[in-house]
Formats: sequence, C-alpha cells, structure tokens
Amino acid sequence: MKTLHKILLACAPLMLVAACGGGDDSVDDRLSLADPKVRFVHAIEGGPAVGLYRDGGTIGGVNGVNYRFASNYFDVSSTAADYSVRTTAGNVQLSNVNLNPHQGDKYTFVAYAGTLGAPSTLLIEDPYNKSLTSNDARVRVVNGSNNTPNVDVYLTAPTVDINTVSPNFANVALGSAVPGTGADSHEFGANNYQLRITTAGTKNLVFNAPLSLSQNADLLLITVPSGVAAGQIKILAVTADSGVTAPELTTVP
Repeated sequence: MKTLHKILLACAPLMLVAACGGGDDSVDDRLSLADPKVRFVHAIEGGPAVGLYRDGGTIGGVNGVNYRFASNYFDVSSTAADYSVRTTAGNVQLSNVNLNPHQGDKYTFVAYAGTLGAPSTLLIEDPYNKSLTSNDARVRVVNGSNNTPNVDVYLTAPTVDINTVSPNFANVALGSAVPGTGADSHEFGANNYQLRITTAGTKNLVFNAPLSLSQNADLLLITVPSGVAAGQIKILAVTADSGVTAPELTTVP
C-alpha cells in the first residue's frame, strides 16, 4: 500500500512529466519503479548489418539493422541474461555481456568502429536519477570516431568564447562515454546552444554547429568519422524517441 500511495502522489502533477506509467520519461522511470529498458544504436558507417540478442534470440526488433539505426527503448526482464551483438551475415559475435539490469535503469548498446575499424560495442547504464520536478534536457557524449584523438565537448550559449571556459564533457576517449556508464547524464536547460568539439586539452575545433535542446529531451551525441583524416567527424544525435533513423549533424561553416 505504501508503494501504491507513493505512485499516486507522484502521478498527481502530470504537467511535470509525460504520463504515469510507460513512455521514456515517465513518473515510474524517475521513481525507479519502471522495468529496466534497453535500446541499440548502430554507429558504424559502412559496417555490417547486426542484431541484438538476448539468450540466443533477437530482441526489440533489432535484427539486420544498419548504420544510423537507433531503436526506441524497450522493456526487458530484470533477470540476468546474456546480451550479444552479432552480424547478420555469418552470425559473428561482436560482443557479449551478462547483464543483470536494475529496475528503473536504462541501458544503451552502441556499435562503433574501434581501433583499425574493428566493430566494437559499448554498453552504457543510465540510472536515470532525474528529479520529478525537473524539465531539463539530459545529454551524454560517446566517442565513436576512430580517426580522432580524445575530444573535449563544449555545449554553451552561442556567444560564449570557448577559450574562456572548460569543456562540459572532457577527454572523451574512443569507445567511452562521458558521463560514464553508471552515472547520470548532464542536465541543461531548454535553450539554443552551440556544440563545439576540440581535440582534448586544446581549443582546436574539429566540429562546430548549433544545437537546440527542448524540455525533457534525452540526447546521446555520438561522434563518428566523416572522412579518413584525423579530426573529420560528424555527430549522430540519438534521442529517446528518435525512432529508426538517428539524424546526422555536420559542421556548420
């Protein structure tokens, strides 16, 4: 009865979040009452078609998918199971992890091109500890560009000189996320921003474009190569409800 009372109280101010129960930013997500959720992002341009498997069978409709595919979150059992990414042709296993998902948490598998272009997979656990009263957007960055050294990412007002500030996401290495797995995304107010990326520890720009954040947005920014030369990158912008194809962001002159 105490749990039910807590849910009913939380569902009262519906203007704060989408709806009570279900969805990608609902009250039960924020209260850690929701079933664990999983999604998959294919961030290897020119890479093989792949599927996401749980205990030997594909899940969430992630089967034979290609670059820019980004599934919506789907519920999974909280029982521990083996999750693997395999190629559609040849059934080659690219990664395997025994995942014991926690209630209220969200998990993202990102396929990216690792060192020398070898397909690799990053798993991110998002505890989703977002306040019931917050309308802020949430942002996380993944480095999936093997042609670029570690990067610093600045998300600022358009007029800010990055020479005067520290990066919001510092020293993001290939195959890693900032904030890292198990940590919450950074929160930003809904507004118009400038997204700028430099090689880590410098102010040398390798990406520059405007970015608008809406209330309660949940954004995963993945750097991917846009050419073979170092520093040639573009961004896959994955939202919690982006559907099948994640949009690409490129540098704006």
